[in-house]
Amino acid sequence: MSTPEPVPAGPGILLVLDGWGHADTADDNALTLAHTPVLDDLVARHPSTLAEASGDAVGLLPGTVGNSEIGHMVIGAGRPLPYDSLLVQQAIDSGALRTHPRLGALLEKTAAVAGALHLIGLCSDGQIHSHVEHLSELLDAAAAHQVQRVFIHAITDGRDVADHTGETYLTRVAELTAQAGVGQVATVIGRGYAMDKAGNLDLTEQAVTLVADGQGTPTGSVLTAVGASERGDEWVPASVLTPAGDARIADGDTVLWFNFRSDRIQQFADRLSEHLTASGRSVDMVSLAQYDTRTAIPALVERADASGGLADELAAVGLRSVRIAEAEKFEHVTYYINGRDATVRSGEEHVRITGDGKADYVARPRMNLDRVTAAVVEAAARTDVDLVIANLANIDVVGHTGNLAATVTACEATDAAMEQILRAARDSRRWVLAVGDHGNAERMTKQAPDGTMRPYGGHTTNPVPLVIVPNRSDTPAPVLPERATLADVAPTVLRLLGHKPGSAMTGRPLL
Repeated sequence: MSTPEPVPAGPGILLVLDGWGHADTADDNALTLAHTPVLDDLVARHPSTLAEASGDAVGLLPGTVGNSEIGHMVIGAGRPLPYDSLLVQQAIDSGALRTHPRLGALLEKTAAVAGALHLIGLCSDGQIHSHVEHLSELLDAAAAHQVQRVFIHAITDGRDVADHTGETYLTRVAELTAQAGVGQVATVIGRGYAMDKAGNLDLTEQAVTLVADGQGTPTGSVLTAVGASERGDEWVPASVLTPAGDARIADGDTVLWFNFRSDRIQQFADRLSEHLTASGRSVDMVSLAQYDTRTAIPALVERADASGGLADELAAVGLRSVRIAEAEKFEHVTYYINGRDATVRSGEEHVRITGDGKADYVARPRMNLDRVTAAVVEAAARTDVDLVIANLANIDVVGHTGNLAATVTACEATDAAMEQILRAARDSRRWVLAVGDHGNAERMTKQAPDGTMRPYGGHTTNPVPLVIVPNRSDTPAPVLPERATLADVAPTVLRLLGHKPGSAMTGRPLL
């Protein structure tokens, strides 16, 4: 007689609890400080394990914190994917970046017309959007091609790294320019303005007119610039460190974006390109890695192939999925989980949850979770839906504020939402796979360069919980391996749906 399947194949729900990391109880661990009986019971009573969501387990450099983009990409791909930051570093280490034909041609052209090279990007070492040390290679390349005028338009962080460290990183930029013998910090602005991705164009315009036209507060030093912010490094106001007009972008100049992640820089890149075109300036523009912009911006480092993942496999076997998330994470359950592919496959349905007015995550840590939960419950009740994929954003999005009390509330709201979703899963005889995409709320402080512990809203290298709730209570519960990675999620989901993992997947089914 055959052994019964631990989890019979059938329809299910894949829940990504954004920012749900695992760490020991501590006074800066919002998840353990929060009252979360449902999540606690979920891990205690059902098959669970810890999944690696950072470093080389997901395609990042060893020791690099995970992020939502690579997390969802690996969840969807079923294999680690060399992320843009890793590919850029490999190009630097091999010398391929400095000798890149496109970069060489642009620098030669810029030098020939006595133009300026404008380097725009986030100046920190958080490894989420950029790494300040990448500037060294770009400055050396400019010096090698005799580009005399190099202006750095610095974006301060305060989110991926400890807040109030902007001066430290800009001091490092000055050291790199001195080593290369070329370059100077021309403007400074916080990422709250320059890296908005929610369509707040009034914020983006301040960054655009700063770097394009030199419109900002004249500032004598980096210290004065970062000290002008009352809300930390993220909101450093538009500041100009060069004499009026010296660093404005002119005809014949070259703009090089050195963020390697697209999502938070592409709005700025598009608006700057449109602004320069509208003002009649012909400028060459290139990015360190590939951006998802309306404007065609050539990249120096191409992306890894992420095809053959969960979305392709679902389409190949004719399974229908519904993707649900708030606006902040909608692309993650669609574009990123589909392998950075905007194609809507057959049998895919997208539900984008929007709210009223501008988000204030500290004042409204529940965000639009009630609407997300209602949409998941509704989709779970449909007999024509094989797989519901949803992102519960609160733990991560509110965690990014660095506000511990608000993040605790966000964790508790997520716990209440999970109770409703699990009830709906039981009613519709669906299995549930719940997993974090990276750590965040389990560590809300970080040591700054001066040794002090400061509020921290960034990601971590901690593993994430992965839990499977079977679709029936009368079958033996499977025992999951002690450790897993996010690459194991897609193969496990396909197994739970009754299908084999795709040939491109190197992750393993955990059952």
